[in-house]
Amino acid sequence: MAIIGFHASHEQLAPSALLQHVRHAEAAGFQAAMCSDHLAPWSLRQGHSGHSWSWLGAALATTSLSFGVVTAPGQRAHPAVVAQAIGTLGELFPGRFWAALGSGENVNEHVTGAPWPDKAVRERRLVESADAMRRLLAGEQVSRDGAVTVDRARLWSLPAEPPPLIGAAISPASAAAHAQWADGLITVAGEVAALREVVTAYRDAGGRGPVTAQLHLSWAPDEDEAVAIALDQWAHGTIGQPESWDLAMPAEFDRRSAGADEAAIRKAVTVSSDLALHRARIAEIIGAGCDAVYLHHVGQQQEAFIDAFGEHVLPAVAA
Repeated sequence: MAIIGFHASHEQLAPSALLQHVRHAEAAGFQAAMCSDHLAPWSLRQGHSGHSWSWLGAALATTSLSFGVVTAPGQRAHPAVVAQAIGTLGELFPGRFWAALGSGENVNEHVTGAPWPDKAVRERRLVESADAMRRLLAGEQVSRDGAVTVDRARLWSLPAEPPPLIGAAISPASAAAHAQWADGLITVAGEVAALREVVTAYRDAGGRGPVTAQLHLSWAPDEDEAVAIALDQWAHGTIGQPESWDLAMPAEFDRRSAGADEAAIRKAVTVSSDLALHRARIAEIIGAGCDAVYLHHVGQQQEAFIDAFGEHVLPAVAA
C-alpha cells in the first residue's frame, strides 16, 4: 500500500507553526512527512525559511512519523557536514529518516559567493558527494579531490543502519543517472504521462528502492479561493527549468512569475475545491508507479486542509 505523507513547507511557515501542523497531520492520519532544505523562500510573499536540520530533530522527537529531507550537498553545505547530520538523525531515530540528494538551486546556494556552476558540473558534484556521504555513513575515513574536496573526514557517531540516500530528479535523464547510486527516487508529480516516463527511466536503468512523488496542490471549499491561494503562494511554479534553477533571489522569482494566470497555475499545481478530484489525482500518481505521495497544500493556512484530507481523502485512498 502506498504511503501518503505530509510536506512541511519551510519556505511558507515559521518552524514553530510547522511543528504544530506536522503533529496535527499525524493525528489526522498522514503516515509520514518530508521537507526541503532551503536557505531562502521562493517568493517574498512566502516569507520564511527555517533550518531544516534543526527542525527535523524536533519533529522526529515529538511524533512517531518517518521523515525525509531534500537537500543539495556540495556548495552551501559540504557533503561531510550533511552526512554528519544524516548520521546523527539516523542514530537518534533508527529506521525513521531518509535524505534525498539533488543538484540544487542558485536561490539557496549563491550565499557562499562561489560561482553557480552549469548543470553538468552540478551533476558531477552530486555524484561525488553521494559517494563520499555513503562511505562516511559506512564508517570509512574519506579523502577525495574532484568536483568536491574532502580531507580525511570521518563520522564518529554512526547509525546502526545508514539512512537511505534518495536521488531527486525532474527529468527522465536525471532519473536514469541516479539509478547508478541511489536507494530510491523522488520527483515532482506533474502530468501523469511525464511522471510515468520518469519512473520508467529510473526502473529501466536498474533503479532500486521506492519511488516517491511530491504533489503540489491547492484546496479550499471555494474554487476561486483555491485558485487565489495557488497564484499568491506558488506562482513561481510556472517558471520552467533551467531558469528556476538559476535565479538567485526571491524577488526575481516574483518578477518572473508576476503575469501567471489561472491557466498557467493549473499546470503547476493541482487546484480544486473538489476532494474527489484530489483523491483521483493521488490514485493516478500511485498508478504511475509511485510508492509514496507527499501532499503539499501550497497555502499558508494548513489546518482546514489537514482536517479535510484526513477525513475525506486519506481513508478513500487507503481503501
